[in-house]
Amino acid sequence: MKKTDKKIEKALRDGLTEVCEKALGSVQGFVWLTHLVNFNDFPNSLKVICVFEEDCDLSNLFDSKQDDYLRHLIDSELKAVNLSIKTLHQQIDFDTEEACQRSHNGKWNDRLNNSPKYRH
Repeated sequence: MKKTDKKIEKALRDGLTEVCEKALGSVQGFVWLTHLVNFNDFPNSLKVICVFEEDCDLSNLFDSKQDDYLRHLIDSELKAVNLSIKTLHQQIDFDTEEACQRSHNGKWNDRLNNSPKYRH
C-alpha cells in the first residue's frame, strides 16, 4: 500500500468511525458498517456497507427515510476528513446480519468478497 493510500484509508476509517458512533445512537437496528475500496480506482471504487440486525430493521430504515439521514451523515463525516465523493449515494449499500446468516452462514468475509453486489 502506497503512502497516499494509507492516508486515505486512515481518513476513511476516522470518518466512518464517527458515522458508526452517531448511527448507533440514532438509527434503530443499525449495528455496524464497513467499507471496501480499490485504491487504484479511488474514489470510484469505494463502497460503504451499513449493516442492520434484521431485515425488518432495513425495511423500517427505508420506510422512515433514515437511509437519507445515513447517506448525509456519511457524506458529512467524509468531508470532515477531506474526502469528497461525488457519487456517494450510489456507493452506499445496506445489508443485514439476518441476510448474511441466511446466505453465507454469517460469514461476512465470504459475503463481502464473493457477492456480485460488492465486487469492484
